[in-house]
Amino acid sequence: MENADILVVGTGAAGLFNALQLPEKYKVLVITKSEADQADSFLAQGGMCMLLDDDDYDSYFEDTMKAGHYENNKESVDIMIRSSQHIAQELVDYGVDFQRDENGNFEFTREGAHSENRILFHEDLTGQEITSKLLARARERKNITIRENTTLVDIICDEKANVCKGGIIRNADGTLEEVRTQAVVLATGGIGGLFQFSTNYRHITGDALAIAMRHHIEVEHINYIQIHPTTLYTTKPGRSFLISESVRGEGAYLYNKDGERFVNELLPRDVVSQAICKQMEKDGRPYVELSVTHLDPDFVRNRFPNIYRQCLKEGYDMTKEPIPVTPGQHYFMGGIKVNSDSETSMDGLYAAGETSCNGVHGRNRLASNSLLESLVFAERAAKKMAAEWAAEGLTENADRKETATEPKEDEWKLLAKRYDIRKEDYQDMEEYAERCKESIWDAIRKEDEYESNHKNTKCG
Repeated sequence: MENADILVVGTGAAGLFNALQLPEKYKVLVITKSEADQADSFLAQGGMCMLLDDDDYDSYFEDTMKAGHYENNKESVDIMIRSSQHIAQELVDYGVDFQRDENGNFEFTREGAHSENRILFHEDLTGQEITSKLLARARERKNITIRENTTLVDIICDEKANVCKGGIIRNADGTLEEVRTQAVVLATGGIGGLFQFSTNYRHITGDALAIAMRHHIEVEHINYIQIHPTTLYTTKPGRSFLISESVRGEGAYLYNKDGERFVNELLPRDVVSQAICKQMEKDGRPYVELSVTHLDPDFVRNRFPNIYRQCLKEGYDMTKEPIPVTPGQHYFMGGIKVNSDSETSMDGLYAAGETSCNGVHGRNRLASNSLLESLVFAERAAKKMAAEWAAEGLTENADRKETATEPKEDEWKLLAKRYDIRKEDYQDMEEYAERCKESIWDAIRKEDEYESNHKNTKCG
């Protein structure tokens, strides 16, 4: 058994930022089911939104609400927008290199459904720039331990008292381990791995969501799944390569098979995706074409170096010819229901990032709000924990131990008796993963069925 003060599950932007924002007197264990740099946050291309000034507030607020079909939680939207400048400065302090002009001021780009250029960026690798710097800073902290290829398979919770007390993790060697903590932060990302075509890593399969539902922790809008309009069309298996919305923000056009534009490229993602699907059906082919050939080739290569290189690998020079694109699953707006401090319905259990649902995105996420939202509410979770523990006089986990071994048989009997946790439930990971996936799909289908019977109560 290993004891820590906080168990953070996930090494994306939310998990890492949360760990870094916690006071260094607390011992933080961060786990990830793959390599630490294999989180979806590393894949984010476009950028991160930031409020330009006070005059931009109403516009930014309306853009976010309109994209979300006005189903957004207004309090969450307000918190996110008003925190954005502070978060941007925090990232700069951690070493993040956002694009700047010759005078050293931030440069901003624009994406679909934004009325202003308010998106900070680093080439077309903004997520990698942000998350890699957070990972580097986390690895420098003596109080933070990062364990890779380690999967959370369950939480330890007293359901009668409604309190989370830690987790059960499966280590890289297959051994199971009990981790006792004061708090658990779920930051495992979305559900893209459940789909055949997704821009997400294949191992991002909604683990935390399945665990939450198993323990009757509140979830919300789990059928709110975003389809991105433009992934690079290919017949090869594996993760779909995203063609960032910022490409359209910089002026790219969408063409049908006759070389005609058929949609306003800067409309919200769900609207553009629907238009592309209709056009593909009309054209009788599984893609439409995205073109930047009318833009300056040097600008394209410098602004989108990663996308340009990937297209070349697939046999397309995007400066000279249109590229085939098709919609693909991209983001999860629903998730584990949390309040404005990222607290779930269970005491001691927090959720942040894509695995959570604080209502900020509504029914459809506005481009480049994901990184910002993850960071804002991950920080709020850390500050909430620190404030509560300071008020309680807690300095560290009183039961902390430095051992890290599989629970003994008598400990498993105790876990089964107290928390209904049984070792045999996690022995076959393939079977365990399938159970988790099916529970999520069942919940999504039930939500879809409910909505179809209550269409008059929903927008969009």
